[in-house]
Amino acid sequence: MADRDALPLPLEVRARLAELELELSEGDITQKGYEKKRSKLLGAYLPQPSGLEACMAHERRPPMAPSSASRYHRRRSSGTRDERYRSDVHTEAVQAALAKNKERKMAVPMPSKRRSLVVQTSMDAYTPPDTSSGSEEEGGQGEGTPTSSQGSVSMEHWISRAIHQGSTTSSSSSSTQSGGSGAAGRLADVLAQTHVGKSENHSAPPDVTTYTSEHSAQMERPQVSTVPRTTPKYGNAELMETGDGVPVSSRVSAKIQQLVNTLKQPRRPPLREFFVDDFEELLEVQQPDPNQPRPEGAQMVTIRGEPLGVVTNWPPSLEAALQRWGTISPKAPCLTTMDTNGKPLYVLTYGKLWSRSIKVAYNILHKLGTKQEPMLRPGDRVALVFPNNDPAAFMVAFYGCLLAEVVPVPIEVPLTRKDAGSQQIGFLLGSCGVTVALTSDACHKGLPKGPTGEIPQFKGWPKLLWFVTESKHLSKPPRDWFPHIKDANNDTAYIEYKTCKDGSVLGVTVTRIALLTHCQALTQSCGYTEAEIIVNVLDFKKDVGLWHGILTSVMNMMHVISIPYSLMKVNPLSWIQKVCQYKAKVACVKSRDMHWALVAHRDQRDINLGSLRMLVVADGSNPWSISSCDAFLNVFQSKGLRPEVICPCASSAEALTVAIRRPTDDSNQPPGRGVLSMQGLSHGVIRVDSEERLSVLTVQDVGTVMPGALMCVVKPEGVPQLCRTDEIGELCVCSIATGMSYYGLSGMTKNTFEVFPMSSSGAPISEYPFTRTGLLGFIGPGGLVFVSGKMDGLMVVSGRRNNADDIVATALAVEPMKFVYRGRIAVFSVTVLHDERIVVVAEQRPDSTEEDSFQWMSRVLQAIDSIHNVGVYCLALVPANTLPKTPLGGIHLSETKQLFLEGSLHPCNVLMCPHTCVTNLPKPRQKQPEIGPASVMVGNLVSGKRIAQASGRDLGQIEDNDQFLFLSEVLQWRAQTTPDHVLFTLLSSRGAVLSSLTCLQLHKRAEKISAMLMERGHLQDGDHVALVYPPGIDLIAAFYGCLYAGCVPITVRPPHPQNIATTLPTVKMIVEVSRSACMMTTQMISKLLKSKEASAAVDVRSWPPVLDTDDLPKKKPSQLYKPSNPDTLAYLDFSVSTTGMLAGVKMSHTATSAFCRSIKLQCELYPSREVAICLDPYCGLGFVLWCLCSVYSGHQSILIPPSELEVNPGLWLLAVSQFRVRDTFCSYSVMELCTKGLGLQTESLKARGLDLSRVRTCVVVAEERPRIALTQSFSKLFKDLGLHPRAVSTSFGCRVNLAICLQGTSGPDPTTVYVDMRALRHDRVRLVERGSPHSLPLMESGKILPGVRIIIANPETKGPLGDSHLGEIWVQCTHNGSGYFTVYGDEALQSDHFNSRLSFGDTQTVWARTGYLGFLRRTELTDASGERHDALYVVGALDEAMELRGMRYHPIDIETSVIRTHKSIMECAVFPWTNLLVVVVELEGSEQEALDLVPLVTNAVLEEHYLIVGVVVVVDIGVIPINSRGEKQRMHLRDGFLADQLDPIYVAYNM
Repeated sequence: MADRDALPLPLEVRARLAELELELSEGDITQKGYEKKRSKLLGAYLPQPSGLEACMAHERRPPMAPSSASRYHRRRSSGTRDERYRSDVHTEAVQAALAKNKERKMAVPMPSKRRSLVVQTSMDAYTPPDTSSGSEEEGGQGEGTPTSSQGSVSMEHWISRAIHQGSTTSSSSSSTQSGGSGAAGRLADVLAQTHVGKSENHSAPPDVTTYTSEHSAQMERPQVSTVPRTTPKYGNAELMETGDGVPVSSRVSAKIQQLVNTLKQPRRPPLREFFVDDFEELLEVQQPDPNQPRPEGAQMVTIRGEPLGVVTNWPPSLEAALQRWGTISPKAPCLTTMDTNGKPLYVLTYGKLWSRSIKVAYNILHKLGTKQEPMLRPGDRVALVFPNNDPAAFMVAFYGCLLAEVVPVPIEVPLTRKDAGSQQIGFLLGSCGVTVALTSDACHKGLPKGPTGEIPQFKGWPKLLWFVTESKHLSKPPRDWFPHIKDANNDTAYIEYKTCKDGSVLGVTVTRIALLTHCQALTQSCGYTEAEIIVNVLDFKKDVGLWHGILTSVMNMMHVISIPYSLMKVNPLSWIQKVCQYKAKVACVKSRDMHWALVAHRDQRDINLGSLRMLVVADGSNPWSISSCDAFLNVFQSKGLRPEVICPCASSAEALTVAIRRPTDDSNQPPGRGVLSMQGLSHGVIRVDSEERLSVLTVQDVGTVMPGALMCVVKPEGVPQLCRTDEIGELCVCSIATGMSYYGLSGMTKNTFEVFPMSSSGAPISEYPFTRTGLLGFIGPGGLVFVSGKMDGLMVVSGRRNNADDIVATALAVEPMKFVYRGRIAVFSVTVLHDERIVVVAEQRPDSTEEDSFQWMSRVLQAIDSIHNVGVYCLALVPANTLPKTPLGGIHLSETKQLFLEGSLHPCNVLMCPHTCVTNLPKPRQKQPEIGPASVMVGNLVSGKRIAQASGRDLGQIEDNDQFLFLSEVLQWRAQTTPDHVLFTLLSSRGAVLSSLTCLQLHKRAEKISAMLMERGHLQDGDHVALVYPPGIDLIAAFYGCLYAGCVPITVRPPHPQNIATTLPTVKMIVEVSRSACMMTTQMISKLLKSKEASAAVDVRSWPPVLDTDDLPKKKPSQLYKPSNPDTLAYLDFSVSTTGMLAGVKMSHTATSAFCRSIKLQCELYPSREVAICLDPYCGLGFVLWCLCSVYSGHQSILIPPSELEVNPGLWLLAVSQFRVRDTFCSYSVMELCTKGLGLQTESLKARGLDLSRVRTCVVVAEERPRIALTQSFSKLFKDLGLHPRAVSTSFGCRVNLAICLQGTSGPDPTTVYVDMRALRHDRVRLVERGSPHSLPLMESGKILPGVRIIIANPETKGPLGDSHLGEIWVQCTHNGSGYFTVYGDEALQSDHFNSRLSFGDTQTVWARTGYLGFLRRTELTDASGERHDALYVVGALDEAMELRGMRYHPIDIETSVIRTHKSIMECAVFPWTNLLVVVVELEGSEQEALDLVPLVTNAVLEEHYLIVGVVVVVDIGVIPINSRGEKQRMHLRDGFLADQLDPIYVAYNM
C-alpha cells in the first residue's frame, strides 16, 4: 500500500493500527469509525499536500468552472457527452458526492468471469455501434462525429448567475446568495484550485480499488491520495479467518470476506413497523419520516390561458385551408425535402399537395373493393406507413385521408418481422380495425417480402392490403368528382399512437375541431404568419413535428424545410445550415439536435442565426434540456442567436401542446429558472435550493398555458385533488384542443380524458372535464409552467418518487465516461418483494476492460445513492449495439425491461445491490426461550391435541423360515429344501441374463469363499472384511461367504476407472475407518487398486491384504460358523451423508432378520414373486433389497445395475415389462434418467411391446423429502404404457434406521398435503389449499413398516409434539442400527442418535433420532386393520437446513424456486457461507446467458423466500456433485467453491 511506505511508522502506532483492524474484523466498530480513527493516527505521518487545504474547506459545494479555455482543452480528451443530460453543476455535484463517499469507500469484490467469457467480449466481436443515443424515441450522438468541444457554461455566465441568483429562482425569497460578494468568493476559490492543480506534483501511484477525490471534474490535476487505504486488492489470497474462525486461504474466501465486510457497513436507518402480509409474515413497510418536507402553500388556483383570438380569415377547417392555398397560390412552396447530402431533393407546392390529395382521396374511396362493396367508407381507420425521409408522400396521404374523411393512423415502418415494439403497434392496428395500409413506392419495395413476393403478415398484425399512394399508380378522379369539404366537427381526424411505460401501444383520437383549434392556438402563441419558412428536424408523423410541420404550416401557408434523421446522423449541423441558407424564421428541434450542433460547430465559419425569431425545443419538458439550451445559447449568441428566441415547449400525446414559451421582443425579462432540491422532489414538494447542495435539479419554464385553455395541477395518485402551490403534481388541461380518447378503451379514457379535479373541500372545480397530460410539474410565479418529469418515468421506491431521467443524468455525470455510450442508458424499475427496484442498463464500449467497467459501475452506484438517496437494485452493462431500439434510434425501454425480466438481455457485466436497497424484508425471527415440560403438557391436554405418534402393524406370527435367527441359517435351509430355486438374476446393459444364482449355487459359492478367508486370509471370527465389487452376483456370494466364516462384511463401491483420483480416496477411507483386516474383490479391481494411477491418489502400500475371488479353492470349510449371540454384529453399513460425513452403522443379526421380515410383510414377498431392483447395492435399503431379502423371503430378484442405464435408459422398464414384475425398486437418479432419456420415446417403446400395467408398486428408495415433481412427471409420462399412477411411491430411511416407511401392497394410497412455506420456516405446519401462494406440496413417504414406532419431538427441548406439528422424527424399532462404528468412539453422539429419551411424557422408551424434520397427520383414510391411517411427511434433514435471519430454510425449496426462473438452469444447489446465501446454478446453453441468470435468481429468492442472495455462481453442467442416491452433495460443493476448484463461468457477489 502506497501510504504505508510514505514514512516509517513508530511501533506504538503500528500496534494501535493492528488493534483497530482487529476491532473492525470483530465488528466492534463500523468501517466508518475505523477509517476515521485510522486516518487520525496516520495523519502525522502522511506527506501533507500543501495547497490542498484551501479547497478542502469548500468541499461541500460544487466549485465553479475554470475559464472556458482550460475547459475546452479538457473536454476534447474525454469524448462526447450527451448534452440532453448535460449539466456542469450536476457533474460537479456527482464528483463531490463521490469524493465524500470515497472516505467511507470499501472495496467491493469484483465478479469473476471465466476467461472465455472475457475473450468473447474482445474488439473483433463487435460491429461498431450505430450512433444512436437518446431516451425513448430519439437518436443520439454519432461516434463518428468530431469529439466534443463543450463550450458550455462559461465563467462570465457563472458569475452573472451567482449575482442574479436572487431574481432568477422561481421564488426569490428563499434565495440565500447575497449579490456579488458570493461570486467574488467563488472566483477566489476557483483561482485557488487552479493554483493547486499546477503546484502539486508528488502524486501517489494511481490506485485501482479506491477513487481519488477530484473536487472538480474539470481539472487535470495529479491524483493526491488523501485517504489512507485499507481495502484489500481484488483477488488477494491473504490468510484470513472464516466466520467459524477457521483459517482459509483462497481467492474466493477473500472475496466473500470482502463482501461480508462491505455488508458490515452501516446501512440505511432500519425500518420500525411492519404490516401483515395475509398471514403473520411480517414484511417491513416504510414509515413516513417525521422530518420529511411537507407542502405548506395555499391550494393552487386554476390558471387560464389568454383568450383564443377570433381572426376573421381563419379557415373553418384544415381541408378548407388546403383548398384555399391550393387554388389561390398553387405555386407557393409547401415542403422541401432533403437528401442525405443536404441537397434539396424535392419541393412540394400547395397546388401539387391539393391535387394529389384529391387523387388519393378519390382512389381510396372508389378503387379499393367493388362499387357495391367499397373497402373503405368515411370514418374507417387507415394505417400510414412512410419512412422518415419522405415527408412529402406522407403529407399527401395524410391530407388525402382528411379529404376522404377516413382516419389516418400514422405508424413506423416495420423493418423486420420482429421489430422492437412492432407487435404492440400491430395490436393497435387490429383494435382500430385497420385493413388498408397506405405507403410510398420506395417503402413498399423495402418491406420484407415472402418467397412469392407478397408482404408477410408481421407478428401480431392484422391482415393488411398495402396501397401505394404515388400519383403514377393512381387513376385520375372524374371531372365531376369533388371531395366534400365540411366545417370542422367532432368526427375523429386522426389517431396518434403512444407507447406506454409497459410497452403497450394506445391510439389517441384527435377530433377535427380539436385539430383546428390546436392549429389556431399554435398560430396565435407562436405568432405564425403566411409564407414564413420553418425548419423541422422532428418526426413529422406525430407530436410536435406533426403539429407544426404538417398541420399548422398548411393552415398558414408556411414553407417547411424537412430535415430527415438520416441526414442529421451524417451532418449534425445540417439544420443550422438550412436556417442560414433559407433565412428561416422558426426551427423545431429537440435538445439532442442542439447538442449535436455544439459538438460539430467548430468547423463552421459563416453561421448566422439572426433570422431566427423562434427556436421551438420540443422536449423542453425534460428537466435536463435546460443545459443544452444554455450551452447552445452560449456558443451561438456570437452567431446572431438572441436569448429570447429559445422557446421550450411541453407536450403529450393526450393533451397535445400543453405549454410553450412565447417568442418575446423584450430581451430584458430573463426566463424562469428553478433550482429545486432533489430530496424535496422525491417527496413531491418544491423546495427552492441554493446551489450549495449536492443534489439539486435546475428546471426551466416551458412558458405559459395555451390560448383558450385552463390548467391545474392534481395529485398523481388517487382522487384528482388540487395540489398546493409548493407541491409537484400531474398537469391537467381543459381545452378543446386536446385528444378525445384512447381508441376503443373506455375505462382508460375516463381516467385520462374525463378528469374532474376537486378542491380540498371535495367539490369539483369546473363542470368541464380536464385531460391528464402525463407530465409532472408545478405552476410557478407569473403563471409560468415548470415540468420536473413524466409520469411514465416515475419510479416510487419505498414511498419516495424518483425520475428515470434524473437517474440517467446522474449516471452520465460519473467520470470518466469512456466505458459506456452516452445516451445508450436505460433506467426502469421492476417490482420485487412489494416495492419498485431501480435497474440501470447501459451499453458498454468494446474496448473497456473488466476492471474499468466495474470501477465505473461502482461509482455510478455511489453517485446515485448520494444524490438521490436511493439504492440501485441492479446495474447491467450489455455489449455495444445490443439494446432494442425505437425507430428513431433511441432505446426501447419497455422491450429492454421485458428482456431483462425474461433473462434474454445477455449482459456482459452485472452488479446487483439487493443488500442496500431491499429494506422491507420481514424482521429476523427471534427464537422464544425454551418452555418447560409442564406448560407443554398442559398445552397439549388443554387443547385436546393428540400427541403425534404412530406405528406400523405388528410383526405377527412366525412362519417356517422365521424360526432362524441368522440369515446364514436361512440360506443353508433354502439350499436343502429348494436347491434349484433361482434367487438372483443379473441383467446386462442389453437386457440379456448375464448370470443367475440358485439357492444351492449361492450356498456352495459362499462355502468356498469362507474357506478362502480362513486359509489364505487367516481371519478370526469377528474380523472385518471390505467387499469391493461392482453391482452383481459376486458381491452377494462374498457377503454370505463372510457370514459363513464369521467375519463382518462391509460393502464398498469400487473406484471408478476413469476417475480414480476422486473415487479411490473414499474407498481407502472406508477401508481404514472400518478397520478391515482384508479386502475381497475381483481380479480386475485388485489390479486397479495397485495400479500406477492409484498410487498417485493414495498410498497403495498401506492396503490390507487383497483376496481376489475369481479363482476359488475347490475345498469347502470344515464347519460353518454359527454366531453365539443374535445381538452380535452381522455387517457394517458405511455411507457418506449429504453433508459429507462418513458414518458406519452397526447392524446386528437380530436387526438384519427383523428388517427382512418387516419388508417381507409390507411387500408380501413369497418365493413365487419376482422383484426388479435397480439400485446401488452398497448401503441402506438398496443393499438390503439387493443382497438380503431374496434369501430371507425366497423371491427372485432381478438385478439391474443403475450404471447400465446410462448406456441404455430403457433397460429397467423393459426388464420390468419382460419379466412381468409386480414390484420394483429404483432410486431418484434412475427415475430421472428414464424421464429425461425416454421422454420422447414412449411411442417407440409401446411399439416394442413395453407394458407396465402389471406393476402394482414402484418404490423410490430415498433418504429425503419425496420429490413430487419427479414422481408425477414419471407417472404422467409412462401412463400411456400402462403404469398406474398410484403404483409410484417413495420410501424413507436414514442412518439410524435404514427403512422407516415403505409403500407396501395393501393400505391406502399415499396422500399429498399443501403446507405454507413461510410457516415451515418458523417450524410450524399450516395446511393450505392447493395453488395458494407460498404453498408447498408434500407427499407422504410411504406406509410405516411393521414393527416401527414413530414419534415427533422438538429437536431442542426433546419434548413430544402434537399432531400436525413440525419436529424431528424419532423412531423405535427392532431393526434400528445399534450404533455408529467409529475409530474415535464418539460416545456422546452415539447415545444422542441411537439412545435418546423424551424429556417428559413417556421418558422410559429409548428412541433413535433420525435427524429429519417432519410431521405426522391423522388422515380420513383407514388402513388394513381398520384404524385411521397416520401419514408421515418428511420435510428435510436438520443437517442440511440453513438458519438464515433466524428462520429455518431447506435448500431444496430455494433450489426449486431457482430452477423455475430460467429455462437454461438445469440444476441448482445452495449453501450458506458466513451467513451469506450462495446459489450455484448449472447453465445449459451459451455462456453468454450466464449473466442473465444473476438478477433472475436474486429476484426469485427474494420474492419467494425473503432472502437476499449473497453470491451467485454459474457453472457448467455436471459440476454440482451428486451421490449414488441422486442426492446433492452441497458441502462438497461448498468446499470446492471456497478452494476455487469449480472453474465457474461467472461469479457475482451481490452487495
